[in-house]
Amino acid sequence: MPNKLATTASLAALLAAAAFAAPASAQSLFAFQSPQTQAAPQPQAAGSEVAQDDATVSESDTSLPSRLQRQVVNYPTREAPGTIIVDTPHTFLYLVLGDGKAMRYGIGVGREGFTWSGVKNVVRKAEWPDWYPPSEMIKRQPYLPRMVAGGPGNPLGARAMYIGGTEYRIHGTNDPSSIGKFMSSGCIRLLNTDVEDLYSRVHVGAKVIVLPMTDNPTREADAPAPTQVASYAPAPESRASRAWNGLRPSGLY
Repeated sequence: MPNKLATTASLAALLAAAAFAAPASAQSLFAFQSPQTQAAPQPQAAGSEVAQDDATVSESDTSLPSRLQRQVVNYPTREAPGTIIVDTPHTFLYLVLGDGKAMRYGIGVGREGFTWSGVKNVVRKAEWPDWYPPSEMIKRQPYLPRMVAGGPGNPLGARAMYIGGTEYRIHGTNDPSSIGKFMSSGCIRLLNTDVEDLYSRVHVGAKVIVLPMTDNPTREADAPAPTQVASYAPAPESRASRAWNGLRPSGLY
C-alpha cells in the first residue's frame, strides 16, 4: 500500500510539473479537466470594424479626380452662409461658408435637355428616402417601379433635400461613377458620403441657386441667377440613349 501511494504521489507531482513547464498550447490539453480555468473568449479584433469604416470614408476618394472631391475653396459671393449654389456647367455644388470660402462638392447634373436654373429653397430633408419616380419619368420609362424603398440600392442614396416648387432633389446616389457627368433627369446628385456631409450642414429653408449652363461662375460668381426655371421637356433620344435608358435606369432620375 505505501508503494502505491508513493507511486500515485510521484505521478501527480510529475503531471503538475509538466503543466507548469509546458507551453500555452500544451496547457490547453489539461483545460478540459477544470472548465472554470478555461480562458474567456477573446473579443473580436477591431480591425474589421475599422476596415469597414475606412471603406465608407474612402468612398469620396476612390475613382473621383481631385477636382470633384469635397474641399474648402475660395468663393467670393454676396450670398449668405448656408446658401447652396449649383454650378451646373462645371458639375460643382458650393455651400457658402462665409469669409470668401465655400465647401465644394463634385456633383452629377441633368443630361442635355434636362438642365434647369432658378432660385429656390430646401423645403424638406429625408434620410434614406423612398423614391417615387415622377409621372413624367414613368411616361418616358414605363418599366420603372412605382416606388423603391430607401436603402443602399435606392437611386436617391443616403440623403435627399427636396427643392421647393419642383420635383428635383439634391440627393445621394447608388451610382458613384455618375459624379461629374451630365446624365440625370434634372436632379443634383452627390456621393453618399458627400450628401451626408452636406445634409448635416443645410437647414430646411436654405436658399438654392442653380446656375444655367450659359453662366460662367468663375468669372461672375456674384451675378444673380435667373428666377425662372427653364421648361422641363424630354430631349429626343437616340438609339444609344434608348439602350442606355434600358440598361441604367437608376442613372436617369
